[in-house]
Amino acid sequence: MTLANLPPLVTVFGGSGFIGRHVVRALAKRGYRIRVAVRRPDLAGFLQPLGNVGQISFIQANLRYRNSVDRAVDGADFVVNCVGILFETGRNSFEAVQEFGGRAVAEAARGVGAKLIHLSAIGAHATSDSGYGRTKGRAEAAIHSIKPDAVIYRPSIVFGPEDSFFNKFADMARISPVLPLVGGGKTKFQPVYVVDIAEAVAKAVEGKVAGGKIYELGGPEVLTFRECLETMLKVTCRTNRLVSIPFSLASLIGSVATLVPFVTPPITPDQVRLLKKDNIVSKEAEAEGRTLKGLGIAPTMVSSVLPSYLVQYRPHGQYTDSGKAA
Repeated sequence: MTLANLPPLVTVFGGSGFIGRHVVRALAKRGYRIRVAVRRPDLAGFLQPLGNVGQISFIQANLRYRNSVDRAVDGADFVVNCVGILFETGRNSFEAVQEFGGRAVAEAARGVGAKLIHLSAIGAHATSDSGYGRTKGRAEAAIHSIKPDAVIYRPSIVFGPEDSFFNKFADMARISPVLPLVGGGKTKFQPVYVVDIAEAVAKAVEGKVAGGKIYELGGPEVLTFRECLETMLKVTCRTNRLVSIPFSLASLIGSVATLVPFVTPPITPDQVRLLKKDNIVSKEAEAEGRTLKGLGIAPTMVSSVLPSYLVQYRPHGQYTDSGKAA
């Protein structure tokens, strides 16, 4: 194969993360060359079996350092940014990673003439009360000012084998007899399957998605926080009690938890602020077809996937009688 006949090159920032690894898989199946840009390439080798020999390569990159971003996109035909953080640690602030980083990737993509696909989140808004949502919103505005043809995806909470939502509460249920319902558990979510998001990204790379728009990706059902936990408990065959916690108390707990060094906080004050608003696809996006269905992707039900990876949290694993709860 000559150099001119090589498949297009896609640089995937955050390709070893939860969503990123599924994006890499979807692109590899379609035959693209993939350059995975991550902070620790030595920890991303598990991605290589997803493609053929030489199809997936790795490069060190940190969105806080512009020169590494430019190096990662050099020669790329497409750029996918899957990088995002749920809470701040040290120098990895929302502003540095999501706002400055998103802008840096867009400028680098423009510099090499590459098409850009950016992963944001439902709730992103430049004036959001949450630092997470605010920096996501500012990044979106900056990206479309730099790359007007960029495709931006806003997922609701994402579920899948490595998710940090259902896995977290299922693990908590093994230890604690009660589970917290922040704000009474009334916040609405529209859980979206990570594989469906990866397919949406692949369609954008294939040129099947109109650029310059923001798409909102949600699953086929809207569930409250309480209903999400009830579904998880049913799948894991457990009967933990669900206890409502006011937003103010949850925020206080989060403030204290973030002070403990080297420990991932169960919740942060910023996440509490996010929970005060529903996380679902807007009526405008539905009406204009800026959804998974509008992209020709049938959204996957939570109940059809959760048992495949939450079985490990059952009292006796796969040998647990699903008709009995602990």
